[in-house]
Amino acid sequence: MTSGEAVEAPARPRVFLVDDHAMVRSGVRTELGDAVTVVGEAADVAGAVDGIRSTVPDVVLLDVHLPGGGGHAVLETLRAELPTVRWLALSVSDAAEDVIAVIRAGARGYVTKTISGPDLLDAVHRVADGDVVFSPRLAGFVLDAFAATSASAPAPSEDPATDPGLDLLSAREREVMQLLARGYTYREIGSRLFISVKTVESHASNVLRKLQLSNRNELTRWAATNRLL
Repeated sequence: MTSGEAVEAPARPRVFLVDDHAMVRSGVRTELGDAVTVVGEAADVAGAVDGIRSTVPDVVLLDVHLPGGGGHAVLETLRAELPTVRWLALSVSDAAEDVIAVIRAGARGYVTKTISGPDLLDAVHRVADGDVVFSPRLAGFVLDAFAATSASAPAPSEDPATDPGLDLLSAREREVMQLLARGYTYREIGSRLFISVKTVESHASNVLRKLQLSNRNELTRWAATNRLL
């Protein structure tokens, strides 16, 4: 890079805050500072649904326990409607049932309110880029829960390499599917396939819809079962 070349600043994620305590929202705003653009905030499920719909942020920082149904109710209402929005749970609770419920509903990660400001900012950026983020102790809950689900599921009655869902995917969607299942972020997939992040997001949404899967964890298990990793 020459001395006269301008360095492009990283994009600031557009963030929506959902928490029923105004002081918590204010504290989060302060911790995130100018590194993100806070596009709105809400204190309950109804306000969150309306606000997120109107702003379509990059990342929603979502409390688990909210008036009107809880964080998972927000996710279940909007996740299919707004597939480009990323969801990061930020809660005082570290109970296994809370972690598992919100991840099953579609959150990309879960951190507790003991997290430091710099770590929270890093988590927001990582989720915006397509990564999955957990506080260290909470990751074990999720892995154990999905391992138990896989162990209790009935064995497939057909050859796992001939799942008919594979035939529904285009050649490009298959490429995106395999990279997603291997853990690449949307940005990394875009770089490898020479397509935009938005195009990756569109392909990923199509893959999950065609395969009738809910999230990347299910996709990874599906790809492993079908010998596609």
